[in-house]
Amino acid sequence: MEIEPLSKEIYNKAKALGITKIVLNFSGGSDEGYLNVTLYPWDQNKSDEHNKLNAEVENWAWDVYSYSGAGEGNDYGDDIEYDLVNNRVSSQEWYTARTDGDSDEIDLVLDDNKED
Repeated sequence: MEIEPLSKEIYNKAKALGITKIVLNFSGGSDEGYLNVTLYPWDQNKSDEHNKLNAEVENWAWDVYSYSGAGEGNDYGDDIEYDLVNNRVSSQEWYTARTDGDSDEIDLVLDDNKED
């Protein structure tokens, strides 16, 4: 996923609230996309302002990233972290895959004592 520039309005609001990091966790895989937004640090004394900014960030992220979540049933996602202290952005893609564990094979045994 290509990293999109952060809205200047969101950046200014976040800095004013003392937010140091905005994390976007996108996930999908079964034809529906999900987004979890986390603001760091979370200040209980400013929870109303943080909730409003959280909702604004979520709306902005859906608009600029257009994440569909389409897939074949295997979970996957992208995590994007906007570091407002060091003015850096990082992105990490992830996915799940089937892993087979131990297996066993025996001769087929028929039970003559049970009736269907």
